[in-house]
Amino acid sequence: MCGILGANFEVKNFKDAIKYIENRGPDFQAIKTINKNSFAHTRLSIIDLDNEANQPMIFDEILIVFNGEIYNYQELVKQHDLYCKTKSDTEVLIRLYLKYGKDFLHYLNGMFSFCIYDMKKDSFFCARDRYGKKPFFYYFKNNKFIFSSSIKSILEILKTTPKLNKVALSQYMQYFVSLGENTFYQDIKKLEASNFLILENKNLSIKKYYKINTYKKIKNEDIALKDIEELLINSVEQRLTSDVEVGSLLSGGIDSSLISALYTKISGKRINTFSVGYEDYKNYSELDYALITAKHINSNHHPLIVGQKEFINCFETVLDALEEPHGDSAAFPLYLLTNKIKKQGIKTVLSGEGSDEIFLGYDNYAKFLKYYDFEKTLQSNQIQFLDSIISALQNNTKESEYLRRIIKKESLYNGFGEVFTSIQKKRLFKKVPTFKTETTKKDPVDWMSYTDLKVWLGQSLLSKVDKISMANSLEVRTPFLDYRLVDYMFSVDSQIKVGNTNKYLLKKIAFKYIPKEIINRTKKGFNSPFNEWIHNEYKDSILNTILEVNNQTNLFNNQYIKHIYDLAKTRKFKQHLWSLYIFSRWYKKQYL
Repeated sequence: MCGILGANFEVKNFKDAIKYIENRGPDFQAIKTINKNSFAHTRLSIIDLDNEANQPMIFDEILIVFNGEIYNYQELVKQHDLYCKTKSDTEVLIRLYLKYGKDFLHYLNGMFSFCIYDMKKDSFFCARDRYGKKPFFYYFKNNKFIFSSSIKSILEILKTTPKLNKVALSQYMQYFVSLGENTFYQDIKKLEASNFLILENKNLSIKKYYKINTYKKIKNEDIALKDIEELLINSVEQRLTSDVEVGSLLSGGIDSSLISALYTKISGKRINTFSVGYEDYKNYSELDYALITAKHINSNHHPLIVGQKEFINCFETVLDALEEPHGDSAAFPLYLLTNKIKKQGIKTVLSGEGSDEIFLGYDNYAKFLKYYDFEKTLQSNQIQFLDSIISALQNNTKESEYLRRIIKKESLYNGFGEVFTSIQKKRLFKKVPTFKTETTKKDPVDWMSYTDLKVWLGQSLLSKVDKISMANSLEVRTPFLDYRLVDYMFSVDSQIKVGNTNKYLLKKIAFKYIPKEIINRTKKGFNSPFNEWIHNEYKDSILNTILEVNNQTNLFNNQYIKHIYDLAKTRKFKQHLWSLYIFSRWYKKQYL
């Protein structure tokens, strides 16, 4: 796990730009200039700790800067008869590129973002993993190309702050984060997950190399259970490939408990597990459940208790690590937990992200399937009648909004992380910045799973986990996001996946490995008393900050902002206020 940086010109202030990716790679850093192109790399040593694996790496007139891990790199060496001089996964990428060109991406199982510079062609070939675990930001304007793991490095090289991207703001208010190629800065873009970029002869092109196939070929539950268990065990086993110790995050839910249990069984050793909870507002805390699993697998368990003081003290640090507005308040306890893990001397951990999306873990899924069933029962005269009265219904609730979508034939499910609906955005914005959305899939189960994998997980959760963990020089590995397991789950018949409970198939497997009270408990997200704590600490300065920024930007309607603030004080619309407040804090720091 590392930090990468580069440009197609000689950068005078390159050392100043590197400091923003030092946290991603504290063990080694280097700069190389080739054909007046600049490249830099900061390394967190996890696989092949020798200096020979340092980057930028050059073999046969191919240079690479690479961030991530390729879990099957040893298999690839054997399968493709590669001759490698080092024992690192980085060189394997060069050898595969020399043998297959861009087509080698299909062979990779891992998390990655990289840039390969071909000296003979004077071309840049950049790519990002299938689900967006590792970041890749870039700037391309007037033939000036800059790329990095960090937006701040690009800003440092540009020596200017681009204008606010209002489309990114609109997406953030609805989905926690900016989507697609957008960042909050005009002209600074994200390379999207499962895409590659080629810059050659002053032409930049981007193509997709991986798509999810939803063809249902698995229609037998017993076969599905056997295959899923084998795939998951293999995935955990591969993610234990490391020359340093691997820990495990343990929240007390099924996902992290099962991963920790499988890790214990595969390794045959006593593993280190880590969890976070709260001294106040214990209804948000999962420490008791984490302890049940820890005792069951006999792990060296390290709980962390967080209070309001710790939460507030790390506020600026976390906002700085996120680089741009991000609506997930779980970033704050995650920062404190990963900081504790770093102090324990551990460089990499396993985590349970991805399970909810591919195994249908969110309670929302069952609720929305009922909405989809209801939609099928409606006849044209009933739809006409409902259309005539829908405007009279209270449309400040989620339920009335979903009914409206059915009547207006709009996309019913927009994602688990939806905050401001389209109606609410019309009230919030003076002029709503618009953007295109993806066409929904016919099968509601496929659509909900797919859109949450792509948006909620791929653009919100994974970006949070990466930025926050790397702020503490910690690598997070996610066994549920092995592409073979993801592909398999989309090939399983939807009715088998739904079953009679959330995570139906995973729960059947989990009974073999973890206690029943963990499996049968009510699902709880990675929550915190963020709303209570910010009101206790910042009081009316929350509203004042939002209004101060809005007086400068004139983006929002002040009356609606005040309405949301009043509701949040009664624990309603908490996420709406949080999103506004985080944006305002960021904007004030960057532009005012």
